[in-house]
Amino acid sequence: MTLFPAFIKNRLNGIEKLKNPSAKHIPAGVLLLLFDRDGEYWVILNRRTQKVENHKGEICFPGGRKDSLDKDLTETALRETWEEMGIDPRCVSVLGALGKTETTTGYEITPTVGLISYPYQFNIQNDEVEEVIEMPLSGLFLEDTRRDEAKLLEGEVIMQPAYLYENNMIFGATARILNNFAWLIDSRNLEEPA
Repeated sequence: MTLFPAFIKNRLNGIEKLKNPSAKHIPAGVLLLLFDRDGEYWVILNRRTQKVENHKGEICFPGGRKDSLDKDLTETALRETWEEMGIDPRCVSVLGALGKTETTTGYEITPTVGLISYPYQFNIQNDEVEEVIEMPLSGLFLEDTRRDEAKLLEGEVIMQPAYLYENNMIFGATARILNNFAWLIDSRNLEEPA
């Protein structure tokens, strides 16, 4: 799959976004961070440590809840990525934002998509990040990587996407965000001209 930042930015700009946050959920911002390695785009994830309050050991995007000083959720995502991984916000080329994703733990996540140069020297915060995981975007489209998993939610069985990459299970909101991004960049989902 050949991708270009302008294509991703154009697709992100075409997303209809809800302006008002949900009153029931805490606003949060995460950074879906991409880099180009040898002509292929990769996404950066991290595994949370066992020291964090929630989601111990789970794979996620860098990010967190909105601070009162953050002007928007993109700034939240950039600030949190700086704090967690040492990625300078000035080194991130922001392409746009995906639609919001709600979690069962009470958050409404707005993913910002950005690019950094490769290689990048991370400076991870060891109390929050156990390891950095780099996954090729092509993995989002492979049958042996993507799967649907059943989840019981309020007495109802729902199917949700999950990804298995190099023995790393990616599920929950992170997998839903990756699935939404995969759908967005998949050229098969482009509208036919009228």
